[in-house]
Amino acid sequence: MSAGMTLLVPTDFSEPAEHALAYAVTLAGRLGARIHVVHAIGILELGVPELGVALASTMMESLVRQGQASLDQLRARWSDKATFGELTLRTGDVRDVILDVARELAVDMIVIGTHGRHGLARAVLGSVAETVVRSATCPVLTVSAKAVLP
Repeated sequence: MSAGMTLLVPTDFSEPAEHALAYAVTLAGRLGARIHVVHAIGILELGVPELGVALASTMMESLVRQGQASLDQLRARWSDKATFGELTLRTGDVRDVILDVARELAVDMIVIGTHGRHGLARAVLGSVAETVVRSATCPVLTVSAKAVLP
């Protein structure tokens, strides 16, 4: 793999996402890769449509501010261990955002954490990681929270 390799790490700032980022940081160090991070604010996070436009807009602005602050903290926490590229924050369907950013940045690999949900929780919530694995045009490395760092 070339020195110009790029990794995309989707994050929702959960423990599995942080573990995937730690895994990606270790890989990036060994491969001389650059890490891009994407955080998607799903429209469903806003709640029910009856909220009204003004309240929904205020909530969205708050989610965007919080998301950007969390991305900035993430970069600060890991910047001494890896080279970071884009920190992208977008709204929309999480799966689509991840796949769109991966294509736009022409990343070499997506490193994504898995929550390990089973049964009804997985059926109701769907699996972001599964959709990304099935739809991405680049390799996808799924990282379980149980995975030992390389």
